[in-house]
Amino acid sequence: MGEGYDPGFLREAVDLPGPDAPTVLLNYTHFSVRLLPARRLAAVTGVNIDGEALVPLGREGTWHYDPRVPQGLQTGPDVYQHNDLDRGHLVRRLDPVWGDDSTALAANQDTFSYPNAAPQAAAFNQGKELWAGLEDHVLRHASQFDARISVFTGPVLDAGDLPYRGIQIPRKFWKIAAWTMDGRLAAAGFLLDQSPLLGPEELARIIRERLLADEPPPLGPYRTFQVPIPQIAGLTRIALTRLADADRFTTGLPEGTPGGAVLPLTDLRQVRL
Repeated sequence: MGEGYDPGFLREAVDLPGPDAPTVLLNYTHFSVRLLPARRLAAVTGVNIDGEALVPLGREGTWHYDPRVPQGLQTGPDVYQHNDLDRGHLVRRLDPVWGDDSTALAANQDTFSYPNAAPQAAAFNQGKELWAGLEDHVLRHASQFDARISVFTGPVLDAGDLPYRGIQIPRKFWKIAAWTMDGRLAAAGFLLDQSPLLGPEELARIIRERLLADEPPPLGPYRTFQVPIPQIAGLTRIALTRLADADRFTTGLPEGTPGGAVLPLTDLRQVRL
């Protein structure tokens, strides 16, 4: 295991945020995970990405429990067997894979630790492509400055998340990218929503049927949005004041725009940085 997320990685220090609830801090190579034992999932992850030192490793790795945490506090393979759920990387596999060869290899394998996974819909569609490409898009922008970004990601852990095999399946995920430009911190926040596009009665019926059949609850298409960072703070109950003050989305909105404004993304060129 590595030394974890470095809060001093950017020109302006940014601490790894966390919820107002007990978590277990797990440090890996170039990233860290705050595991929320009550949900057996990460509350937040933070990764440092050095765009000039990335190593293009192929997709190789073996999913494994983190030996520092009891297996009963991790969402392990039983949740993902015989269904259409993906082990969704929270810290994207390629993001911490930089440095010398041995460090890059260690970082790659570290991303396959179960605390860095969360159940996601397996279907691959444009929304998922957008979500997967956000770091690259921000990194290209940041390359005009330091070619470094830090990215924070996590599920929105809501009390109403649907039960399945001893856990609750998140329906939304969030991501915040931070970098420095002109000597100042900049940030952008995003939300992935895979809530099923169903009416309440139909949704309740399908949930009952799937629970009886030991099938995962329904998940909808990947819908990706750029959102004001204070919205993410409200959804997650995580203090994000430092990042919210640097939010490029809110500073780019016309005066008088409602605070609840969101930008549905269908193309990465729409992202406001």
